[in-house]
Amino acid sequence: MTAALASVPVSLGDRSYDVLIGHGARRQLPDVLPPAAARAAIVTQAGIGLDVDPGVEHVVIEIGRGERAKSLATVEHICRELARAGISRSDVVVAVGGGMVTDVAGYAAASWHRGTAVLHVATTLLAQVDAAIGGKTGVNLPEGKNLVGAFWQPHAVICDLDALSTLPPEEWRSGYGEIAKYAFLGVDGLPGMPLEEQVRACVALKASVVAADEREGSKRMILNYGHTLAHALEAAGLAADAGTATLRHGEAVAVGLVFAARLAEALGRIGAGRVAEHRAVVSSFGLPATMPRGADADQLLAFMRRDKKAHGDLTFVLDGADGVESVPGVDPGVVRRILSEMIEEATS
Repeated sequence: MTAALASVPVSLGDRSYDVLIGHGARRQLPDVLPPAAARAAIVTQAGIGLDVDPGVEHVVIEIGRGERAKSLATVEHICRELARAGISRSDVVVAVGGGMVTDVAGYAAASWHRGTAVLHVATTLLAQVDAAIGGKTGVNLPEGKNLVGAFWQPHAVICDLDALSTLPPEEWRSGYGEIAKYAFLGVDGLPGMPLEEQVRACVALKASVVAADEREGSKRMILNYGHTLAHALEAAGLAADAGTATLRHGEAVAVGLVFAARLAEALGRIGAGRVAEHRAVVSSFGLPATMPRGADADQLLAFMRRDKKAHGDLTFVLDGADGVESVPGVDPGVVRRILSEMIEEATS
């Protein structure tokens, strides 16, 4: 029998949905499928190791692993398999995996027949606290992370804590990078909470932000805290979800949090004590606070200029007297100085 589950609503009018959190939550999948869905397409990866049964006729579509597979070619592969399987607009796509799977499957569902329902079964800590919630889907280009995508809210999200039991240490660190972010967005006491409470608290905060600003017009930008540098590191090949890169996504976010704090201090928005607090929270989760070897300030700055938040300038999400907020028009010289200082510290 499935233990009692937490249910966190994402309130978006007629597109509202629930995030189910708890051990054995995947068994609720048949109960949360769209009523009209006669068939399901399960998009997943080899080795996920989580069996799901949607309770209707279904096909399984496997995609590749790592950032290289987060591409338009993978979206085409999914859509062609949907065509071969005869998946209609009234059916459902079920993404089973981490943030890469939910991003790519979500974008494929948004595109298939101009919009087919998608339901996420998040199997990593990062996906459960962040990536699977909020409707942001997308893929990468060589020019940058997540530059092609769509807002497409899921029909439901399932966070089965049982799926986390087999995660390798690097996946835990990646998830904790996103959890560390929420410590500066209004969730108090995160480092000392039990895991289930951490997940529920992070989901609740993200749900409230998404409900207030679904399409990232203003407030939702705070969810990108630490991500401007993280995405630049990923685009430079210094961080990725698989392969030979030195950092995973959440670890890159952790470095990005410390960078953002140092940048905010340089701009006079916060003091040294708040920067130290960023380092302390990051360290409490066993995450890196220093730049990876091989980083180049000019290359990272070039990728930052292509960030989705930018509008012809450098825009960062930064801490300040009024909390974390989006700050446009940041001086590139200051950004380059902080990058250079962190790179020099990492190599000394």
